[in-house]
Amino acid sequence: MAESKTKASLPGMTPQQFRQWRRTLGLKQKDAAERLGLKKRMIQYYEKGNRDGRPVEIPKSIRLACYALSEGIGDFDGQLTTPLGPDAADSE
Repeated sequence: MAESKTKASLPGMTPQQFRQWRRTLGLKQKDAAERLGLKKRMIQYYEKGNRDGRPVEIPKSIRLACYALSEGIGDFDGQLTTPLGPDAADSE
């Protein structure tokens, strides 16, 4: 029971925030689905906030992808152009 309370209190993206993100970028649902690697139906579930009466949570990976797209990052090849932090040089 404590697990469900913790999960519900975690910060996340609401359906309204997800819709606003899409509209701010000027994307149609189909375009957002293509950019996020999803089916259009998932975009509709995220914007509605439920699927067949059950709540739908927007996964962290999708939230992070939304942020990346907002920042103009369309893809990532795994190569960093700058170190992650002060200890990054020590691990090389």
